[in-house]
Amino acid sequence: MMPAVFTKTDLMHYNLTMSTKANPIQFSVLILHWRAEQYLQTCLEAMDAQTYKDFEVLLLDNGNEIPLALDFADDFADLSIKVLRSEKNLGFAAGNNYLAGFARGRYLVLLNADAFPDPDWLANINEALQANPNHFFASRLIKYLEPDKLDGEWHVYHASGLAWRHNHNQAIIHASDEPKEVFGACAAASVYPREAFDAVGGFDEDFFAYMEDIDLDFRLQLAGYPCLYLPNAFVKHVGSASTAPRSDFAVYHGHRNLPWVFIKNMPGWLFWLLLPLHFLVNLAYLLLAPFIGKAKVMARAKWDSLKGLKKIIAKRRLVQKNRKASVIHIAKLLNWNVFAPFIKRKF
Repeated sequence: MMPAVFTKTDLMHYNLTMSTKANPIQFSVLILHWRAEQYLQTCLEAMDAQTYKDFEVLLLDNGNEIPLALDFADDFADLSIKVLRSEKNLGFAAGNNYLAGFARGRYLVLLNADAFPDPDWLANINEALQANPNHFFASRLIKYLEPDKLDGEWHVYHASGLAWRHNHNQAIIHASDEPKEVFGACAAASVYPREAFDAVGGFDEDFFAYMEDIDLDFRLQLAGYPCLYLPNAFVKHVGSASTAPRSDFAVYHGHRNLPWVFIKNMPGWLFWLLLPLHFLVNLAYLLLAPFIGKAKVMARAKWDSLKGLKKIIAKRRLVQKNRKASVIHIAKLLNWNVFAPFIKRKF
């Protein structure tokens, strides 16, 4: 089956009856393709092998220098694939929002092009959501090149405003065995009720990439949508397939966006209690940056973060106005271990 192919111009006139109100399905799997050619075939093979079949795949050719060949999906005759194209790289946030606008699924499934789910991934998620319909879901990520290690289980958000993936780079024997409510889900392989995603406005496109899924986690929690970690939702993940983890691009966007997440989302008295600590964390990164050759990019990140502060404060007012979760509930979701950032957080 040839995929349906749309250009950016075509999408402006796309028939919007292709929505959740017309011919709805359970899952819409959103995949961004940017410089991940060597992994995309394996990713689609993993989706083609899913035992649960009520899903579609929406694939965005996200500003690649060489567009995808039209016949790349010929090997997936039974896989419903729609290919959308953008002439420029929209970023992770805007790219997924773009795809979500054309999804028919009751649930939006985010999947990186370098992530390869086990065959029962969607089946296990579908079983879990029957009992937890208002939750969003985190998968167990396993390192593709080191399958005895975890790439992470869920997002941890520290009281300082730092964030990381739980058990990242740890032996798989340390993985959690039971489902549990957690702060958030790594968007390399995550699932959101369409209603919840729309209610909070999807991803914040000003983030472009990095920390945008932490921001979404936070806003979903504030809006009253909990996150459930599913230990039986296995996904093998390469990681950093498009950008190097310590590249200037990654450092800039990660550290520009770091204060935005905190300022925009930390509720009530927690904001004022933790603001001095968050300020010290950002200052510490600025002081350490010259020793690892990142002084210029770090300074630019923090300066641009400050320049965007007025807009972020305006967004904060809206987020906090619509907050349903109590401050105490959010406080319980945070990691308060004073030593945790030194153990878990990398630059």
